[in-house]
Amino acid sequence: MQALMVIDVQQAMFALDPKPHDGEAVVTRIAELLSRARAASVPIFYVQHDGGPGNAFDKNGAGFAFRPEIAPCRGDSVTVKRRCNSFQDTDLDAKLRAADIDRLVVCGMQTEYCVDTAVRAAVERGYKVTVASDAHTTFDSKVLPAENIRAHHNETWNGSFAALKPAADVAFG
Repeated sequence: MQALMVIDVQQAMFALDPKPHDGEAVVTRIAELLSRARAASVPIFYVQHDGGPGNAFDKNGAGFAFRPEIAPCRGDSVTVKRRCNSFQDTDLDAKLRAADIDRLVVCGMQTEYCVDTAVRAAVERGYKVTVASDAHTTFDSKVLPAENIRAHHNETWNGSFAALKPAADVAFG
């Protein structure tokens, strides 16, 4: 069974300056993925980063919340993580297996950290992964612009770790 996994699209990501590359368009694409997944009764799994006390992603702070346009609905699963890996020291794998999920559509933030680690960890656990190629993003680094980071990861994942599809081409059901 297929599921949609939304990683770390939290308020703190959009409070930073500069803003994430193509950030608002990525949120719009994720909202469209969520709408189509819900219409097809596809389970949705959110991952939310808790950076700990004093961090922008502190579970007790405003930055911890999901962007309201893509916030979980009743029945959606939310896994809180403390590390880059959505599966490490969480119950995500157990939740996915309990729901009989074997295929994941992945989207979210940050491409080279939490999204990349989730894709690789999912493949390592036997899930078939599709990455919504234009529904993940990040920030410019000291060595690469965010646009190139996203393109590089799409190229790296394609075929070796995941199938790639633009969000508009992802089919649910």
